[in-house]
Amino acid sequence: MEAEQLRIAMLSIHSSPVGELGTKDTGGMSVYVRELARELGKRGHFIDIFTRLKDTRQDQIAELYENVRLIHLGAGNNGHMNKLALYAHLDDFFKELEEFSDRKYDLIHSHYWLSGRVGNWAQERWQVPHVFMFHTVGAVKNSTAGSEKEPELRTAIEKYLAGNCSRILVATDKERDHLIHHYGASPETIGVVPCGVNLDLFRPLDKATSRQQLGFSQDESIVLFVGRFAPLKGIDRLMAAVAYLKDYQKLRLVIVGGDGLSTPESQNLQRLSRELGIQDSVTFVGRVEQDNLPPYYSAADALVVPSHYESFGLVALEALASGTPVVATKVGAMESILRDGETGHVVENGSSRLLANGIETFISRPHPPSADAIRSTVLRFSWANVASAMLDEYGAVLRHYHFGTCCCGNVSMG
Repeated sequence: MEAEQLRIAMLSIHSSPVGELGTKDTGGMSVYVRELARELGKRGHFIDIFTRLKDTRQDQIAELYENVRLIHLGAGNNGHMNKLALYAHLDDFFKELEEFSDRKYDLIHSHYWLSGRVGNWAQERWQVPHVFMFHTVGAVKNSTAGSEKEPELRTAIEKYLAGNCSRILVATDKERDHLIHHYGASPETIGVVPCGVNLDLFRPLDKATSRQQLGFSQDESIVLFVGRFAPLKGIDRLMAAVAYLKDYQKLRLVIVGGDGLSTPESQNLQRLSRELGIQDSVTFVGRVEQDNLPPYYSAADALVVPSHYESFGLVALEALASGTPVVATKVGAMESILRDGETGHVVENGSSRLLANGIETFISRPHPPSADAIRSTVLRFSWANVASAMLDEYGAVLRHYHFGTCCCGNVSMG
């Protein structure tokens, strides 16, 4: 189907693809939606991304990229809304969607369970196929230590979506297994399309220059964290790992992300750094725009992904593309994208002690691999390749929908 110009309604209701990364509810999914749409638009497909209006000063329609529009529709109050509270306003969002729709779409691609619910309504009303992507799985979050528990409403709807969409997508084989185990999803209905990385933006920069630009010392060992300040991200156990490495006089933990230094989440982490006696070795940078992240990756000796759960782990790709090794817990795609001892290390059980051991390995290596060698291991994860994999999925869905042929198979790009 790639030769045809597709018209795609993409739903990302609770999280805008141009939202402030690193803040609450805005993370890897927003990057995924934005970069996928941009690449599809380059190829001549027409993408309308529908998201919730959070500020009345926002234009309803924004031309985001070539052939890509971002469309804001009303649902509930302006500003941030709790996701569970937002559920009660999905009817309003769907009504605005129906009133707005000035195109007939070939398919619907929804992201996250709230969007999936609206996507199912549109599927029934518009009589077009609906592709739903799980970016995380509620049932897995509820079985994971360090996670804020997800409401029963979410898991019930996810289970329904797993059995009532034209196609469901996940980013890893591990997530595919989770859907089968927790929601009884049929294996043949699940496609696997990985995350991607912007290889033009994330590339090796000179380490000394990057450190000078950011105000870091040349003789420090820099350990980096990039992400939201959520319990699931495991920042507390990363900080405990750094406490095990107090003998390293020049060790610095640089934490990028969060909604600001005055938020409860940030205050709690700052308090923890004092309790652990590492406050002088921790730098809270705050939120950094994605375009400004590359110097942080290049300045670091290692990125750490200490999460309790990730559906993929997008920041690991960004670090590797920048030539920086990654120490990670056994989450998402870490076991498949890291070459142990070369480009990173996967910690067996996520303990702070084992995290510390992994970090120590990568800040004390006398002969680390070159940045270009590390980068070469993730070149296959270009957004162009991800878009091609997604178009294969779309094509199979449309053939199945129109002609009743088989719609199955995974795309691993491995």
